[in-house]
Amino acid sequence: MKIDVVDIKGNKTGRSVDLPDNIFGVEANEHAIYLDVKQHLANKRQGTSKSKERGEVAGSRKKIKKQKGTGTARAGDIKSPIFRGGGRIFGPKPRTYSSKLNKKVKSLARKSAISVKASAGNLMIIEDFTFDAPKTKEFASIISSLDLNGKRTLLVTGEVDKAVYMSSRNIQNAVVANSTSLSTYEIMHANTLILSEGAVDKLKTILA
Repeated sequence: MKIDVVDIKGNKTGRSVDLPDNIFGVEANEHAIYLDVKQHLANKRQGTSKSKERGEVAGSRKKIKKQKGTGTARAGDIKSPIFRGGGRIFGPKPRTYSSKLNKKVKSLARKSAISVKASAGNLMIIEDFTFDAPKTKEFASIISSLDLNGKRTLLVTGEVDKAVYMSSRNIQNAVVANSTSLSTYEIMHANTLILSEGAVDKLKTILA
């Protein structure tokens, strides 16, 4: 598969990149994508929800009424879950939602996600660029030149580029990631996937 390389103005450079079918043209494995996205979202959960049980609620442990002779149900102390202000039964406790996933499954999921974008025509290759300093206006100009205003875009760079990343932070629907930390969730969440030439070379090595 060959795709033309464009510059930051959206014009063709006259060069093209040969994308290997074993990475950019595989048959999409939807279940692998599901497992990887599920793990990504689960690992982002804080898991810090906590409610107090009857042993943790402040209050007296004195029996509030005698056991028999009242004509009503038996009752213990005021911290009982059946009373207002009492402890909660089976409430949430701090826990971890993280899970593990086989490396081969994660690799297959990323290949499948990239292939989905390529087959749908939502993959672009852009020449490598950088900024001397974070410049939101210039990054917005690039998005506009590529005719991607209002669309969720994911730009993948070959290396970590802080200036480009900082330039994109205040632009809605624009995300910048590097090829090493690229996730299946980010790929599938974006409407258009933009790969720099350096990112293509990195992905060929990482996902080979």
